This record gives sequence, structure tokens and C-alpha cells, in this order.
Amino acid sequence: MTGTVMMNKVPAGVPTDSFQKDSVSTRIIVADVGGTYARLGWIDADGGNEIHDYRRYACAEHPDLASILRDYAAGTPCHGAVVAIAGVLEGDRLINSNLPWAVSVEQTRAGAGLAWVQLINDFEAVANAVPTLAPDTLSPLTALASSGVSSPALVIGPGTGLGAAVWIEGQPPRVLPTEVGQASLAAGNALELDIVRRLLKDRPYLHNEHVLSGPGLMNLYRCLCELRNATPAHADAGALVAAAASDALARETLETFCGWLGSVVGDLAIIFGARVVYLAGGVTGHIPQFLHDGRFLQRYLNKGVMTEQLERVPVWRVEHGQLGLLGAVAWYRQNRKD
Repeated sequence: MTGTVMMNKVPAGVPTDSFQKDSVSTRIIVADVGGTYARLGWIDADGGNEIHDYRRYACAEHPDLASILRDYAAGTPCHGAVVAIAGVLEGDRLINSNLPWAVSVEQTRAGAGLAWVQLINDFEAVANAVPTLAPDTLSPLTALASSGVSSPALVIGPGTGLGAAVWIEGQPPRVLPTEVGQASLAAGNALELDIVRRLLKDRPYLHNEHVLSGPGLMNLYRCLCELRNATPAHADAGALVAAAASDALARETLETFCGWLGSVVGDLAIIFGARVVYLAGGVTGHIPQFLHDGRFLQRYLNKGVMTEQLERVPVWRVEHGQLGLLGAVAWYRQNRKD
């Protein structure tokens, strides 16, 4: 699909001095890039929100983000890209500890052969997708299924890291991205205190992602093995989850993980004044039975005088594999120039 480039194809704030105003594609790449996989599709700049030609790339198999975008656009000429990606953008550079390569906006744009590239925080994108969620993609983790209030909405999820953002209703809506994964991990019971002490032996600073993420799940497992005088039997999170039905230590790891996650989610709901919470992230889709067994909820509500308030804040587990892409689409529609 081709057409004349109009200025309203460009998101607000994106430089336009390098644009060619002749006949080029009006297709826009939308991408969700995490520490493990990059998920890509395209939308019509002047069309609806339907995402076409979905593909998934293993990040470690490519030398940089530009090569992924270039490969995707090779058979489908595209004009620009909105990339939801974990981290904080400081000028031209992305600050992130979970990606296999460094990211420069301009080098990525030039290397991919695109007119423009816009990076947004991955959970900023996920939060932008909240208004589009269908009821059949939501499973309640609390007794209260709806409070009748949709904002502020806390969106949080463990994956390769731990991401979170806050969606605030308005015209247009606003999203507050955060770096919750890099905040200090707080223990809430005696077992968690023992875990924190052991993890601090090997590092000067312990943040939430050291436990509440996919890699963190394995840190937690190895630490519990040490506490229980056991030899680790599982090499990765997938094997650990698969073994939980018959392996008591694997099961304890997942139960501890879900309880700890519930405590952190409750803290953040209080901090941000959330009226509804959405739990997303790659890890949560693999452990629904542990999230729903009551430990997450018990720790979520264990907040002293704030318990009564949190009882009025429903928590939903989101079952949707393309939230980042949907959020990138929403960001583009909201920020394109009129």
C-alpha cells in the first residue's frame, strides 16, 4: 500500500526534517520489544487499529533492534515505527539492563531504513491498551469484580523484568510510566527476610526484579534450595513451573513468588491511588493457578489500615498476548499530528 506522506502521519514530537514527501508506504510498524522476544506487526496509518502480519523475533538472535525492524520491513515497506520497549529514554539512548544490545533512536532509525522511529516505555504501551481490553480477556483475582471506576488504573507485570505504569482517564488519557522493577525489594515476613539476606550477600543493591521476574523466579528458587539444604533440580523457569505439581520446592517457590508479588502490587495500588489493577506480563500467563490460590490476594490485602480501601480496588489478571502492540497502536493514534 502506498500513498503521499502527509504531516499527520508523524507522531507529535518526532522530527520531520528527514522525511521524503514523495510516494512511500503508509504502513506503520508497531512493535513490543522485551528482553527475550520482539513482537511486530503493522497498521495502516489512515486505517483502523487492526494489526497485520504478526511476527515474533528472538532478540538474542539479532545484533540490534535495527536489524529486526529492517528484516520485518524487507517484504513490507513501512514508513515509521512505534516501538514499545523496556527502559527509560534519555535523549537518544535507552537505559535498560535486560536487553541483549544497546539502543540508539537515530542509529535504529537509520539502520532500519525508516523515516522515523519512536520509542515508548513498554508498560506505557500496555497501559494505553487498557481501554481496549475485552471482558473475556480478564480474570478476577479479587472478590470484587468491578468498582465502577476505571481510573487511575495500575498496570503491572513480571516478564524478563518487572514493568508498571499508571493509566489516568482524560481527553486525551495520560499514562505515567515507572521503573518499579528497579525499586528496592521489601520483605514482608520471616521467610522473605531470610531470602533478602542471602541475596544481598552477592550484590550491594536488591531491587524488585531480582525476585519478581522470570529470571528472578530462578533466583528465588536457588535461594530456597539453599535455605532448605536442597540441590537445585531445575535449570529454567519453564522447567520449574512444569515440576510444581510434584516437586514441593518448586511449588513453594511459586507460592512465595505469588505472595510477594501480591504484596508489591498492594503497595503500588496505595502509592498511586489506583482504583483498579491489571496484572499482565509473560510470567503471569504461565502460573494462573498459583495466582488464584489465595496467596496473592492475602498479601495484596495485608496492608493494615489500608486493607479496607484495597478491598474496593479490583485486580484483574489479563489474558492477552499482544497488549504491547495494542498499546503502540493506541499511542500512535493519540499522538499523530492532526
